[in-house]
Formats: sequence, structure tokens, C-alpha cells
Amino acid sequence: MQNAIIIVDHGSRRDESNKMLEQVAALFFERFRAKYEIVEPAHMELAEPSIATAYARCAARGARRIVVVPFFLGPGKHWTQDIPRLTAEAAGQFPETTYHVSPTLGTDDLILDLLDKRATHCQSHGYLCDICKGTLRSGSQLSAECKAQSAE
Repeated sequence: MQNAIIIVDHGSRRDESNKMLEQVAALFFERFRAKYEIVEPAHMELAEPSIATAYARCAARGARRIVVVPFFLGPGKHWTQDIPRLTAEAAGQFPETTYHVSPTLGTDDLILDLLDKRATHCQSHGYLCDICKGTLRSGSQLSAECKAQSAE
């Protein structure tokens, strides 16, 4: 039985955010291709591919068991209601498949390591790296717009 993974995020109006999920799915596939023959990205809303589109792609590629993995931190409404409902609706078109929605990322030790990695990056770059320099993400300098608003 072929297994497929759908990695699903919320979806965004920002193309950059949606493309990041495509990159995550591609990297996941490269790393775990021996375990999962099919990996597809999906957005819960706001962008394509939707869960229904990704599910159909998996089924068309021969998947019979599809695991939907939420790219969400906590078990909120999207995990408890929206993603299972959207997945069930998609699965209804493919009775030869079974599906399961995995838990969210949660408070895993790997998440703690990632938080430390992000904070260490800021620290090692003197809290002013090229990613945040000149933006509101860097508290060491306000953008011109904020300075103007502060002066008012």
C-alpha cells in the first residue's frame, strides 16, 4: 500500500509564505523518500493547492493511505475541526483511500531546539542581522514610519 503525506498549513495571501510550505514539503520528501513515496503541500484556505487538490494528487499517484500532517503548533480549531472536515470531504471522492490527521507540532523537544536556534541566531548577529535590519522586527532601530508616528 502506497503511503502519502500531505503537509498542511493555514495558507496566506503572501506568496512568499505559501512557497515556504512547498519548500518544506520538497525537503521532507528528499529526506524521507524511502519511507513516504508521495509528499504534497496543501493550504487549509486562501491559496492553492487546497487539501482537496493535494488529496486528489495523492490518490492519482496511487496513494491508498494518506496522512495529513498539520504544520501548526497547537491543537486549535483548525486541527480539531477544519482540517479533519476538509480532509473527510476530500476523502469522500476517493473511497479506495484511508486517511489520518496527525497531531500538531506541539511542545516537542525539537521545537524547543528550534526556538533556541532562532534566538541564538539573533544573539550571534548582534541582534541586527540582514533579515531584520531596518524593519520593525529589529527593536534597535525604528523604521522611518514609526519615528514619524512617534514624533506626532
